[in-house]
Amino acid sequence: MLDRLTVRKLTPDLLQDYLAFFDGPAFADNPEWSSCYCCFHHVPDAKEWEKRTAAQNREFASRLIGEGKFHGFLAYDAERPVGWCKAAARVQIPALAAWPDYAIEDEHDVGSIVCFVIEKMHRRQGIASMLLEAACDAFDKEGLKIAEAYPRTATSDDAYNYHGPLQMFLNNGFSKFRELDTFWIVRKIL
Repeated sequence: MLDRLTVRKLTPDLLQDYLAFFDGPAFADNPEWSSCYCCFHHVPDAKEWEKRTAAQNREFASRLIGEGKFHGFLAYDAERPVGWCKAAARVQIPALAAWPDYAIEDEHDVGSIVCFVIEKMHRRQGIASMLLEAACDAFDKEGLKIAEAYPRTATSDDAYNYHGPLQMFLNNGFSKFRELDTFWIVRKIL
């Protein structure tokens, strides 16, 4: 099956694929999160986030994608999107700068990988690792020196593993950098 899979960097011309994925299969087994549209890290104020609707987040993501300010990678099975990874230069993800526990001194050298969403029937087939590799390759080409991610220290199900499993990062050359209350910051030198 992996031979049918491809990964594409999100660009404005892929907006309809992005929306089709998030409108449909992305959260089919986790509908309570279906309003996110991967906007959470672009709205650092928790009170504001709680008030936002799916329609607001869909429009917000669409606008940011159109402006080239929303970054990540889509995984495709043939021509159908089946996975997503939110990944961008750390300075382009507002919430990371707003949360004191995530503060670092080398933020301009870091690419951040914050979310994975894989369609249920495509999980545990290596898609997240493919997306992770694409993100790290892109960071390297952009001149960033470090890839950083934020897996949970413990998860109870796929939904809460949306940052990606710790073991996936360790298997792909990342090391533990800092432990927070419920998350690890892991890093890979590019």
